[in-house]
Amino acid sequence: MKKYNLITATLLAVGLAACGAQNTQTNTGVQTSVSAPGAPGVEPFWAYSGKTGIGTSFEQYQDGQYSDSAATGTVSKVWFSIAKGMITETMFGLIHQAQIKDMQFIVVGKDFTVTEADDLDVTIDYLYKDDKGRPLSLAYKVTSKDKQGRFSLEKHIFTDPDGQTLFVRSIFNTELEGVNAFVTVNPYINNNGLDDFAKTTEQGLVAWQDDNYLTLQSAQPFKQTSVGFTGVSDGLSQLKTTQQLTQLYKNTGEQSGNVSLLAELGEIGKNTQFDLTLSFGNSEQASFKEGQASLARGYQTVLDNYNGKGEAIGWQDYLNSLAPLESLVSSTTDQGKLLYTSALVLKAQEDKTHAGALIASLSNPWGETVSAKTGSTGYKAVWVRDFYQVAMAFMAIGDTATAKTAFEYLDKVQVNSKTPGNKGDTGWFLQKTHVDGELEWVGVQLDQTAMPIMLAWKLHQADVLTDGELTDWYTRMLKPAADFLVDGGRAKILWNDTQITPPATQQERWEEQEGYSPSTTAAVIAGLITAADIANMAGDEANAKRYLATAKSYNADIENTMFTTQGNLDSTASDGEYFIRIGQDKDANSNTKINANNGREGFNKKQILDGGFLELVRYGVRDALAPSIVKTLPEYDDQTLEDNLQVHYTFEFADGSGTFSGYRRYGNDGYGEDEITGTNYAQGGIKTPGQRGRVWPFFTGERGHYEIAAANATNSLDTAKQNAIKNTYVKGMETFANQGFMLPEQVWDGVGVNKAGYKLGEGTNSATPLAWTHAEYIKLLRSLHDKQVWDHYPIVEHALQ
Repeated sequence: MKKYNLITATLLAVGLAACGAQNTQTNTGVQTSVSAPGAPGVEPFWAYSGKTGIGTSFEQYQDGQYSDSAATGTVSKVWFSIAKGMITETMFGLIHQAQIKDMQFIVVGKDFTVTEADDLDVTIDYLYKDDKGRPLSLAYKVTSKDKQGRFSLEKHIFTDPDGQTLFVRSIFNTELEGVNAFVTVNPYINNNGLDDFAKTTEQGLVAWQDDNYLTLQSAQPFKQTSVGFTGVSDGLSQLKTTQQLTQLYKNTGEQSGNVSLLAELGEIGKNTQFDLTLSFGNSEQASFKEGQASLARGYQTVLDNYNGKGEAIGWQDYLNSLAPLESLVSSTTDQGKLLYTSALVLKAQEDKTHAGALIASLSNPWGETVSAKTGSTGYKAVWVRDFYQVAMAFMAIGDTATAKTAFEYLDKVQVNSKTPGNKGDTGWFLQKTHVDGELEWVGVQLDQTAMPIMLAWKLHQADVLTDGELTDWYTRMLKPAADFLVDGGRAKILWNDTQITPPATQQERWEEQEGYSPSTTAAVIAGLITAADIANMAGDEANAKRYLATAKSYNADIENTMFTTQGNLDSTASDGEYFIRIGQDKDANSNTKINANNGREGFNKKQILDGGFLELVRYGVRDALAPSIVKTLPEYDDQTLEDNLQVHYTFEFADGSGTFSGYRRYGNDGYGEDEITGTNYAQGGIKTPGQRGRVWPFFTGERGHYEIAAANATNSLDTAKQNAIKNTYVKGMETFANQGFMLPEQVWDGVGVNKAGYKLGEGTNSATPLAWTHAEYIKLLRSLHDKQVWDHYPIVEHALQ
């Protein structure tokens, strides 16, 4: 049994001494008990992953770091998310440390009880926009309407930039009499749904685990409060069956578990308003103090400071600092709404303890069926590949400060002699880590070892890194990475004990297969050629020659290793010549099988297509019109392939103006909902043969980038062609965004059982917003504006001529 808080023990002692631990309040008919029964409550799960909004306060760097100081003030380390109209996972401390599963409001009438988790009509909008409807901050207005017309609820959601508080204004409207509002919070303190305690106080409600505290307070006194174990004694069943609370609990006793907080706000009518704070701290007193300070500042001051009005530095100031932003609007079809949102979203997904730590998504994929008994980062973690995409997007919108800080952060996730548990070779970058560098997954992905070198070269070209800085980073980080791309080595850390022989990778960019991958090889070659250029600048001519020679050697083998001339696809569009997704031997024409994965059986490698070959063009390894590239396009675009092997799908624009293309990761992809049962990916911890990876929107951007490169290769990127790309690929990505302008990882492609009721092209419950998708959208706009691919490396193209 866990040790519990001393205050809880005191309350228990007082309660037990007072007549059977109960104190009946006869004047209201409500019975109050000291300790709630039913520990540990129901099994905890994470919240729905398809977020329609995320938010946090904008904070300034001080010398490339976040720090509380007189110059920058308090650094707010609170993040929130919104899904299905509800406030969902809210983080405090590190960006992956969820403190609640959800916070929802309850409306109770004489004969009904409706929670936000019920089926309401929900719309989401931004509180602060310009005259073109472009968000100027990540402050939200969420409106939920009862389908029977009995009430509406409007929520305003944002954080306090001067403290550790989530500020929520709720505005209720009803014409019925005798209707009351309640609020409930399901704490998941310290990133798990068990091991929590809770209690009521005169100030508000408290939940805690060890020295992590959460408090719920209101600008108006709560009418009634209670705590309990979720699904057993949390009060919700009382409200749903009797429309009133007849049993209240002061604390959850000496047993921890999945706890809930419940408070009655009061009677509602027309425009009834309640201001609430959810605040955090390392003690009960500190947490209460944060919420009280936010309530004392008041709604308007906190919101203005969050937005950056007046003297306060906020989100509007960040947008104003992005010099290229306004010029990129002309490349959009929505007047820049998704562009502005993407800039805000990418910056919001940076940790504020470890500056520059850019996560993949502020979500846990398929969260509502993923157990929260133990801590999980989900996608709230660092992958160097996603990281590179985002850093390049920051460069594209003019945020060189974040791009530079992000690059410097990478030193934390490179394997060296001091990496915990490392008994192998060094220089490569870890597969997935927490933002503080804690190891999570330790597969070797050679593109993730190449991309920091590529990013460094881009930063130097843009005068963000000086010659001296780049030389220093070459010695400390880039040379060990380049050496590993040449020599390989033994990866021996945690479960991994594997000899790596480049350019064969232990895992490609989908983290599922070993071997020779076009996308990985493209990055490795670009990484070595840029490393050679950096080595020359640093005076290391011997290694510069070695890196360049190795890159050329890898380049010479690409077609023999990865481009089959004896393809066996059942396709009317195929001449049997195309790039395969990956092969585990060096003969592109062999009939070897790739490994089974995600519940799907392994297939002959020549059956599996993906878009990785387009990365060869993006980085400059192959010309857009190279025969191997051009010959692969018909197979990649073929929609007559059997569904399991098909990659390309067609979607309609929302305005009915035509169609556009979307692409799956690869044929036979199993990372998605089950097409036979409709269940979530790996639901119940079981991977099934029917799992099916869906369409990923950023591939629409990747294809748009190829079209820019191809037009440049034929000198045909005129205004008409630019508009054509804008009105297909840019507009297509915009169409994939949800109502809150969040771009998903995957969208529903119309194949199989649709248990969740997704619309065609709607984001699934995999992960939204995905930073990579937002980054690809920004880069596509910059590429279209510049009339050249933003991620292109001319030095690579030149070196391989």
